[in-house]
Amino acid sequence: MNLTISKTEFYNTLQLVSRAISPNSPQTSLRGLKIDVKDKSMVVTGSDADISIQRTITSNDKNKLNILEEGSILIESKYLLEIVRKIDSEEIHVEIIDGSLTKFSGNSAVFKINGMNPHDYPTIDFSKPANSVVISSNIMSDIIEQTTFATSIKETKPVLTGVNFHLSDNTLCCTATDSYRLAKKTIPFTSSDSFNVTIPSKSLNEVKATMIGDEGEIQIYLNDKKAQFVNEDMILQTRLLDGGYPETDRLIPKEFKYTLEINRSDLIHAIDRTTFIKTDNMTINRLQCSTDEIVLTNKSQEIGESHETLVGTFTGEPLDISFSGNYVMEAARSIRGDKLKIEFVGEMRPFILSSEEDPTILQLVLPVRTYN
Repeated sequence: MNLTISKTEFYNTLQLVSRAISPNSPQTSLRGLKIDVKDKSMVVTGSDADISIQRTITSNDKNKLNILEEGSILIESKYLLEIVRKIDSEEIHVEIIDGSLTKFSGNSAVFKINGMNPHDYPTIDFSKPANSVVISSNIMSDIIEQTTFATSIKETKPVLTGVNFHLSDNTLCCTATDSYRLAKKTIPFTSSDSFNVTIPSKSLNEVKATMIGDEGEIQIYLNDKKAQFVNEDMILQTRLLDGGYPETDRLIPKEFKYTLEINRSDLIHAIDRTTFIKTDNMTINRLQCSTDEIVLTNKSQEIGESHETLVGTFTGEPLDISFSGNYVMEAARSIRGDKLKIEFVGEMRPFILSSEEDPTILQLVLPVRTYN
């Protein structure tokens, strides 16, 4: 292998692909980035066995990729990134000089680094699954931002650590829950395909970090084992979570007795001001509503208490309900628009946050029992 390439293009590619790597992987080869050079292109691959990222750089004037000799090499990612970052040159020359010993040079700097045999790298099947849909980058970004925070961080129920994507009857429903809250985004989606898969939230957050820009589209390929997200020069592949996703629709109330309409930012800021007041390491807010007054309080025996009167419109009989402040704050932040509508069934029943300005998203939060 012998080539020259733009430092900026090379480093940006290594940064993106290395996001798939677990630096503490017990499998030495998976701590490395595999570089394959052939057919006038460079292909860089990284994986932790659950997520795999592959980016292809094809020769053009921008990336200044000039291939003098084809070949492959596997180099530990942390060393490769450090070398490329610190070489002070617009172009970098990469050459395998003896077996797996690889030389990186630019201006007067020269590094010789021991690589690994690329044949030791596990075979990753990047073949495209049969089912595919195309989705705009903006919509995909919204799905990820508005749902992934509600997934579980506990591995006791692995399927709850992901977002369920269910496409049927020209409707795409994306649902996340950790059993204490739920986020559901429902969008019209014209497609003859149908699927019901659960994608790890970690993988979705990597899709947003590495592949989503301000515009454009992403192709998604799916089967019952994996999902592939593909744009012009990059593939992010992830395993799917096993197990049936719970029937969450039955958790969502159909009728409500109380409604609070409030400025979304005002509620977020009011809760945020109380987050330092914790009980058992949780911020528990109490909301007392009537047609005359809306009061948000927080009380801790160890720390103290807060009391704030909010401006909003409440309909229904007086209501006294407590909840996790962080859950409500995260739910409210995910909703677009200035006006927030919160609908209640009762003091110990789940309640719904929504906005007429963004009818595609619904957030549900379970109340907390307190003994104030």
